[in-house]
Amino acid sequence: MASIQQDHPIVLGDRGDLPSAESQQATALTPANSKDLHLSQRTDHESLCIWKDTFAEWGDALTLPQYLEESIYVTKIPLAKDGGMTQWVLVDKNLSPNNRPTLASCEIIIKRALVSDIKGRVAEVIIPGIASVFCKPEWRHHLYGTRLMQELAKMLRGYQVGDKKCAGSILYSDTGKKFYPRIGWYPIPNNSHIEFSPSTSSNITKATPLLAEDLEKLCQEDEVMVRRSMETDSKGKTRMIIIPDVDHMRWHHGKEEFGGEKLFGKQPQIKGAMVGELGNRIWVIWTHRFYNHPDLESSQNKLYILRLVIENQKTSPRLEDPSYDAGKLELQAAQLKRVLEAAQNEAAEWKLRQVQLWDPSLLVQDLIDRAGMEHRIVDREHESISSLLWFGENGIEGDSVEWVANEYYAWL
Repeated sequence: MASIQQDHPIVLGDRGDLPSAESQQATALTPANSKDLHLSQRTDHESLCIWKDTFAEWGDALTLPQYLEESIYVTKIPLAKDGGMTQWVLVDKNLSPNNRPTLASCEIIIKRALVSDIKGRVAEVIIPGIASVFCKPEWRHHLYGTRLMQELAKMLRGYQVGDKKCAGSILYSDTGKKFYPRIGWYPIPNNSHIEFSPSTSSNITKATPLLAEDLEKLCQEDEVMVRRSMETDSKGKTRMIIIPDVDHMRWHHGKEEFGGEKLFGKQPQIKGAMVGELGNRIWVIWTHRFYNHPDLESSQNKLYILRLVIENQKTSPRLEDPSYDAGKLELQAAQLKRVLEAAQNEAAEWKLRQVQLWDPSLLVQDLIDRAGMEHRIVDREHESISSLLWFGENGIEGDSVEWVANEYYAWL
């Protein structure tokens, strides 16, 4: 996918210098079912207009100038740079750039993924993620969002990067579970997470903190384990996993560092925690998310566990499983408790109101119960609904494919 061409640098001035969304030509809007509508990569001017429009919904704790600065900044961090992210608009092809209504817009981020067929044969593919789907409030309910997604589905089908084919697409719906299935992105079954409260208990047994320089090696080791696990027989079901590489972690950490610098004048340095010896380690990688200023009583800031890795998962919580080892399970429960307590402590230090762990496996749920940790399991029904468009054989729908490790690192 071609990268966005920027022939001149974008310069941000004060609010009065910003291009106005209202400056677009006041032409009659082209109907959503018109053959004249198509997808186009947007110009710098159009991007600034769209970011100005989206600030009210997605600006979080930032000011408008900070939000615009962040919007440019994230295009240059890993996962997005060098064409990893492209930005699109639905427009009338008869109108010229910068003088055409941007009827709907989105971003596409290319993600490496593995797909395992029913016989355990593994192929590396790409799974584009769709993010920041937006239509101006006054243009909603005219099917422009629907047309945008239909055009995206057509564009992505058969698309590839190098020798890596596009197997499907993911997105995270904040409009519930009814809109996107009509266009082909189906909510998957495992839209759940565990919530923990922040804690500053002095009795916490400290885990080893993970710093930015520790992550690349750990992610490489994680990928080796992921590839090995995907080769096992899937018992008649296609499986897909977004590869939890270091670029995904750096994407989230880039955003948290930008927010931390603007809000506190400092950046979070600790990126996760680990316990155990090589071969029997458990580690978590996390990110700080600042939705509001932390001093507000209504602050909803969170610490998200991006990735949880249990190095030795041969144990099972099912007593009938021959690999069941109660002693090892108790050890793993104690280890998991230590890294999660480290996350709770980090959340408290940064005044974050909650810790979230997405898509906990049965084993992880069992270990948390064994550890006696207070928690709450939440099934998401309206926000961050993980949804999958699948280009499988025979028109497989998203709920026929198992999305392995639907953890927060893949969110966009």
